[in-house]
Amino acid sequence: MTQRVFITGGTGFVGKAVIHALQARGFTVRCLVRPGSEADLKGFEGIERVPGNVLIPKGLEASMEGCSALIHLVGIIREHPGRGVTFERLHSVATANLVKAAEAAEVPRFIHMSALGTRPNARSRYHQTKWEAEETVRASRPQWTIFRPSIIYGVGDGFVSLLARMIKWLPAVPVIGDGKYRLQPVPVGQVAEGFARALAYPESKQRTYEVGGPRPYAFTEILDVIGAALGKSKVRKVHHPVGLMRPLVRVLQPLPFFPLTLDQLTMLQEDSVCDPAPFYQTFELTPIEFPAGLQRMFAR
Repeated sequence: MTQRVFITGGTGFVGKAVIHALQARGFTVRCLVRPGSEADLKGFEGIERVPGNVLIPKGLEASMEGCSALIHLVGIIREHPGRGVTFERLHSVATANLVKAAEAAEVPRFIHMSALGTRPNARSRYHQTKWEAEETVRASRPQWTIFRPSIIYGVGDGFVSLLARMIKWLPAVPVIGDGKYRLQPVPVGQVAEGFARALAYPESKQRTYEVGGPRPYAFTEILDVIGAALGKSKVRKVHHPVGLMRPLVRVLQPLPFFPLTLDQLTMLQEDSVCDPAPFYQTFELTPIEFPAGLQRMFAR
């Protein structure tokens, strides 16, 4: 009998990759679709679509009936308080709503998307609320698996694609501080495979996996590697001191076109690195080096 998987955040960058990975492994996918975002799943055949909102508990339990697992991917990196889009609501409250609904619907598995750097007493509110969500999942009845990825890249992402455009069109790329803060970019396809395989690998139950590429790169290195993949021999950089950026960001962050917030600035000054070996070993995946992943990404 085909297993049915309920997924939230399926209309997003990672969500679409997870849907593909689930379908490739023979799962039936039921996707929670927030009214107004139906067009984001255009072209996806064979998936069940149910209307709903992670912030509105009514109807969530009924939507999950008959599902053997729930994959929760909803999250935000930037708040819009005027629209009610806050870390507390989209991370803490939404996860609590889904856990309660999953327990009521007797869904036996809960696979949760967190973020690398999530921990108790984190400096950023983003990581604080991600930790609250993790704690809710760990205290729940379903058997859970938590993934904490570093920067995820691929066609349509919001990080490498943005940097690539800047490298292509700007005479010099702005860098905050010394640019030595490290990240561990991982291809979206490997993250998606981890989510799909977790459902078939019982050893992943009650486990948290940190997910990253094979090795860390300083931000300035990332720019150079992207530049090389684009055929640029050199990427010019302009460094902006953190001390000067902080008051500027404080004033401009409410503007929707401004690309940075104070919370993001705080996270940027932390390394986002990990030991991903347990992830690759458990799910039998071969790590993809960043330059090779970029070549595949830009060849599309």
